[in-house]
Amino acid sequence: MRAGLIQLNSSDTPAANLPVTEALIRKAASEDADLVLTPEVTNCVSTSRARQADVLQTQAQDITLKRLRVVASELRIWLLIGSLALKGEADKRFVNRSFLIGPNGAIRARYDKIHMFDVTLEDGEAYHESAGYRPGETACLAKTPLATLGLTICYDLRFPALYRQLAKAGAQILTIPSAFTVPTGQAHWEVLLRARAIECGAFVLAPAQCGTHDALTGKPRKTYGHSLVVAPWGEVLLDMGDGPGVACVDLDLDQVATSRARVPALSHDRDHTPPSA
Repeated sequence: MRAGLIQLNSSDTPAANLPVTEALIRKAASEDADLVLTPEVTNCVSTSRARQADVLQTQAQDITLKRLRVVASELRIWLLIGSLALKGEADKRFVNRSFLIGPNGAIRARYDKIHMFDVTLEDGEAYHESAGYRPGETACLAKTPLATLGLTICYDLRFPALYRQLAKAGAQILTIPSAFTVPTGQAHWEVLLRARAIECGAFVLAPAQCGTHDALTGKPRKTYGHSLVVAPWGEVLLDMGDGPGVACVDLDLDQVATSRARVPALSHDRDHTPPSA
């Protein structure tokens, strides 16, 4: 199969981001991608809760989701919308939700980001996702004619148990759309993605946001970029650098079974007593 990764520099204005995203999806499809993937918060990158409250919509109303479903159907591709920032249904918090769209435009799977990034960095930049976003509670496995996908988002990357569960449930491809900060990206992005691929014997597809993001309200955010594709044995097959664009890579899914046969760690779990406090 052929995967097309889209690297974006989304602003905090969803209506302005949509035509850019659509054009890049069409470019990936023109390069024969079967599965096209966009980054986390494809529709809106913002540090301002007030701005998000003004421009975000519910799933039923969201203009990006509506349009990209039509585009997927027109192009007859599988489309992973890495995530959309949406107004929630359960409470006043937003949700960070990934969507897998089928070639007929139907939503085939959706996943709400489980792990929330709450931290103040050394440079004083602070992220308190749990204050604005309601975390998900359920892991997501999506079976398609192309491959079986395990859906995750960004900060999930630091919790290997989730990926092991997905791999043991049958995931051949782990999707990790992200909007990684620059300091953590420089230090940890590649090594963590390669670790998840090696531990699980799975392909990792990680489309990312990049650059300094235009903002009408609030402090402009900076993200690391470097969308990666990693093979099950840990080789980096693609690194998209730090600018927006599209790149495609061919995946040989037989490598998943080969890697898991060479190191069958997924079947070697043993019960054990945890350490005492």
